[in-house]
Amino acid sequence: MTPSPQPPTEPTETVGHIGHPHASPEPSARPSDGHSDGRSDPHSGGDSGGRPSDRSHGHGHGHSHGHGPAAPVSKHLRKVIAAVLIPFAAAVFVGMVVLWPGGAPGHERTGVGFDRQTQQGVVTSLEQVDCKTVNAAQVPTTAAPSTPEGRQAQAEQTGECKKATVEVSSGPDKGRTFVEVVQPGAPRQLEDGQEVVVAYAPDAPRDLQYSVIDVNRKLPMALLAGIFAAAVVLVGRMRGLFALVALVVSFGVLTLFILPAILQGSNPLVVAVVGASAIMLIALYMCHGLTARTSVAVLGTLVSLLLIGLLGSGFIDWAFLSGNTDDNTGLIHGLYPDIDMSGLLLAGVIIGSLGVLDDVTVTQTSAVWELHHADPSMGPRALYRAAIRIGRDHIASVVNTLVLAYAGAALPLLLLFSIANSSMGSVANSELVAEEIVRTLVGSIGLVASVPVTTALAALVVSADRPGSPAGAPAAGPVRGRGRRRKR
Repeated sequence: MTPSPQPPTEPTETVGHIGHPHASPEPSARPSDGHSDGRSDPHSGGDSGGRPSDRSHGHGHGHSHGHGPAAPVSKHLRKVIAAVLIPFAAAVFVGMVVLWPGGAPGHERTGVGFDRQTQQGVVTSLEQVDCKTVNAAQVPTTAAPSTPEGRQAQAEQTGECKKATVEVSSGPDKGRTFVEVVQPGAPRQLEDGQEVVVAYAPDAPRDLQYSVIDVNRKLPMALLAGIFAAAVVLVGRMRGLFALVALVVSFGVLTLFILPAILQGSNPLVVAVVGASAIMLIALYMCHGLTARTSVAVLGTLVSLLLIGLLGSGFIDWAFLSGNTDDNTGLIHGLYPDIDMSGLLLAGVIIGSLGVLDDVTVTQTSAVWELHHADPSMGPRALYRAAIRIGRDHIASVVNTLVLAYAGAALPLLLLFSIANSSMGSVANSELVAEEIVRTLVGSIGLVASVPVTTALAALVVSADRPGSPAGAPAAGPVRGRGRRRKR
């Protein structure tokens, strides 16, 4: 005797799980009247009289396996993915071997900007003195009291300065002391016992060889990094630990390969592509495992990086962006005139977009896998349509994040243009801002394109495994769902 039909309480309670034969592979076997697909099973919780299994057992079973790992793809598809990724990984490895710089080239220090010899120091004493007594008062002859320069000069003329005694705490002159005068309007004020960074100019007179150029921030920066690492491991556990390891490896590739190779004169675009590809492979597989799902995310990221490289190269050339727009890039060009500065700009665009691309491609691939896991009968079109709706929300938030990140980095520059009452057209046309606009828009286009590309790849891969594969076609057998038995 078959009990009367009852509507299911959950729409997904008959979905098959990995390793459990919960669903029939044929679409025709799916119930249309609200009945479960399960057959009578002596192990499903029902009694010998054929009564349905207890609902509390079915509920607990459904939730105990609902968040398990995604289904593996078939052996054939794993071979196809490996046939694409193994040559790519081999090419990246060969590229790194060929372009490996073996260290940054040496040069004679100019003593300008960051290109100075530096040592550590500590402020041993600090006293207030009249600016006149230390010759710190400098009054411009043409500065009117109504101008900012004139007001600052008058304040220095009548104000009190700080006379700091600084002891060198590292290097060959360790223990040597010198005097540093801090004017009242200086942006960096010193305190007694403060650790500082001092510059050394060997060609200057002895009394002027050392000067304070910055404060030592190593302790607060190290503490902040420790808090970050602890938070990542505490929340992410092993995944978080592997993410930190991948982060260290990524910085190693950046500092040991990408930067020295560019300084050695290698093409910045080629170096950036090879280095970014190595970072992508290491970070994704280390964080998410050596799985087909990760491989699809790698393929989606690779396609998007190629698009960013092509768009960036075309628009940087078309907009005549030199990449030499400030003191730092000017110093680099002066020290290493053979470096292609526009290529360096493009390399920065590629590397800067890589981190956000990883996030987008992994999220979209996981969404497709989980949708397939929830309903193995969905075809590639249905999977794509469902996952792209998630991707649209991701696009909106990620593009906004990227634009605001670049705007925040260029905020002082934008503020200067605002003070000068410059129009938006003239601001955007200036090379400093045009670089940021091209960087932002090219990266955003790559991010937007990565969503449909990765979603389509993932949908094709995971849906291709339905017939006769572990991902979507479990063998016929007993069902442990909490629904009622199927009519014979």
